[in-house]
Amino acid sequence: MNQRQLRSFRRLLTAHRQELLSEAERTVARMNNTAQNFADPTDRASLESDRNATLRMRDRERKLLAKIDLALERISEGTYGVCEECGDPISVDRLRARPVTTFCINCKAEQEAEERRKNGH
Repeated sequence: MNQRQLRSFRRLLTAHRQELLSEAERTVARMNNTAQNFADPTDRASLESDRNATLRMRDRERKLLAKIDLALERISEGTYGVCEECGDPISVDRLRARPVTTFCINCKAEQEAEERRKNGH
């Protein structure tokens, strides 16, 4: 992978990271500003359900942030775009589709097939 591509992925990952952090800040602000008391238990349950769904989504985003940070580290270390299983280059198309990936398509397919075998599917 050339330096121009690496810079492009660094910008993409950094922008995505900032976007996730900004959304998390907005979520916290919204939750802190909605100290509402509901007379109707159904309305309260609906609010709690919405909050739980939002928090689950933010938790997934928190995990994605960790993966983004690791991808940025790999760029700095010079190991970005190298499959951690076989050591072969990960295709640029695969990295564009999933910039935080650490496996080439063949190793990922093999890993998923192994998981299916273990789970009996």
